[in-house]
Amino acid sequence: MTDSEPQLEARLAEQDSFEPPETFVEDANVTDPEIYETFEAEWPDCWERAAELLDWEESYDQVLDDSNPPFFEWFTGGSLNASANCLDRHLDERGDETAIEWVGEPTEEANRTYTYRELHDRVNEFAAGLRELGVEADDVVTLYMPMIPELPIAMLACARIGAPHSVVFAGFSAEALATRMEAADSSYLVTCDGYYRRGDPLDHLDKAETGLADVSHETTTVVADRLRDGDGFGHDLGPDEYDWDELMAAHEGATVDPVSRDAEDMLFLMYTSGTTGQPKGVKHTTGGYLSWTAWTSQAVLDVKPEDTYFCSADIGWITGHSYIVYGPLALGTTTMMYEGTPDYPEQDRLWEIVEEYEATQLYTAPTAIRAFMKWGTEYPDRHDLSSLRLLGTVGEPINPRAWKWYYTHVGGEECPIVDTWWQTETGGMMVTTLPGAKTMKPGAAGPPLPGVDAQVVGPDGEPVEAGQAGYLTVQRPWPGMLRTLYRNDERYVQEYWAEYSDTDSDDPDDWVYFPEDGAKVDEDGYVTVLGRVDDVVNVSGHRLGTMEIESAIVGVEGVAEAAVVGGDHEMKGEAVYTYVITEDGQAETEAFREEIVAAVEDAIGPIARPESVVFTPELPKTRSGKIMRRLLEDLANDEELGDTSTLRNPEVVENLE
Repeated sequence: MTDSEPQLEARLAEQDSFEPPETFVEDANVTDPEIYETFEAEWPDCWERAAELLDWEESYDQVLDDSNPPFFEWFTGGSLNASANCLDRHLDERGDETAIEWVGEPTEEANRTYTYRELHDRVNEFAAGLRELGVEADDVVTLYMPMIPELPIAMLACARIGAPHSVVFAGFSAEALATRMEAADSSYLVTCDGYYRRGDPLDHLDKAETGLADVSHETTTVVADRLRDGDGFGHDLGPDEYDWDELMAAHEGATVDPVSRDAEDMLFLMYTSGTTGQPKGVKHTTGGYLSWTAWTSQAVLDVKPEDTYFCSADIGWITGHSYIVYGPLALGTTTMMYEGTPDYPEQDRLWEIVEEYEATQLYTAPTAIRAFMKWGTEYPDRHDLSSLRLLGTVGEPINPRAWKWYYTHVGGEECPIVDTWWQTETGGMMVTTLPGAKTMKPGAAGPPLPGVDAQVVGPDGEPVEAGQAGYLTVQRPWPGMLRTLYRNDERYVQEYWAEYSDTDSDDPDDWVYFPEDGAKVDEDGYVTVLGRVDDVVNVSGHRLGTMEIESAIVGVEGVAEAAVVGGDHEMKGEAVYTYVITEDGQAETEAFREEIVAAVEDAIGPIARPESVVFTPELPKTRSGKIMRRLLEDLANDEELGDTSTLRNPEVVENLE
């Protein structure tokens, strides 16, 4: 960031605030507001509290080794096993309690329950099978699977034998699989024959085999059966392909001693790029990552062993790793997995699941919440959601109107909401409220977590004043942080540290992590994330965050969702172009278009006045639910559309042209 670059501007007014319900605070895991001061005074030894949530085979001799920044190391000298921490240590007290509730598609035939003992047995059997196939400690095993129980079983089996796993989202292409296996030099793949989406069987093995054809080294594949008889695609397994069930049967009753792993040994890789370009392999390690996910699950999501905790994410993304598998299982709770979509077979599917399983927490994405708003309150109103005691959002900023809808119509104004900011690279939550100790402000994620030094700075690296926008930074290390990019230390330094750090310094205080998000901070230290640095519109030299404009639009009654991009403008350089989905029953009239324009001007100012408001039934989104703004920018600028291969709904773009 250069001093001459226009400063990102924050223009939305302050939002309302809500206190956590007293009934929640009474039993919350963290209730003392002084925890922030305590962690600050004790830093970095404060993170022993996170480490104490785990069982260590060898005690660590140092909490933080910061002698070689930015290659920080946590809990050095300690050793443990992630699989043992998620399974073995719970067997005496919770062996017969439910570990995983899996809800699949088609709903009437697919659901499965695994107790901790049953999950332990299956993980041991698959770990023995992997060893028979030649998998050794430090071999990277690629898992290309949908939301089926075999995925966490394979993850924990890999962790048990010290083999890092690399999960590739099942919706990614064959090319994406090949590039990730090549980058990781992975010779082992675990996949499945197919899976269901909205009741229809999808051929997954064909896609996997297409990808394997482009992998330059020899590979060994294990194939799980997901499809029912009659729904298969007639695959015959080849010489280097093994049937999951047969492999498990051959090792029925087997036990595999968990391999002791150094705290800094790699637990998994997660690739963050799309299907083109060089993928970035984010490396997470065993001790720091697992302690971070356990602590944040306990402190932020308020997870307790007796809970039935529901995160609607896909394990193919970091949210599923941290807050479906490792965090909840490390705490010995019941974690839920859902294979399907929120609107199949009907638009009340998620609420049906919450009611049936008496879920106590719901952690989902703002994209989903905006869809729920569009569908209407009649769907949550059909169901008893009183089992819920906490709500969470993840993946992107949530605008105040969607926050309040979630709070009112899902939580019944009785559930605190944690609006969590974090990344694949951070491993877990970084900025959010502690639900038992902090006031909630719709639209603001919250203050940095205790012990996290997140600051909003200007182009010069100095903190901005309250109410001003700037760039979110993390000023010191944290246990869950990525350690490097796999086999690319130089790219790690350049992409995450170089912007605000003195890269020639050996002083850890001179190293600043830059996540490339714009943000603002208020007088109370609450951070509002404004979106990616490149998610801004530069109107006449004013850099406006798209999130703020989108929040103003979605604040209009009758708007379900909005996307804002910048388009070329002869006078302004860039102008604001908006794409709007209306709620059912809302007439898409010129008067309503003008109402939207007026709302933006009222909330932000004339500088943000939209040049164009386009009504659309859908927005182009990736398979993970993120709006593909790049394609909307192409449309706004009358340019040839870029790659649409990662879209889940490519027909939308054709309708917008």
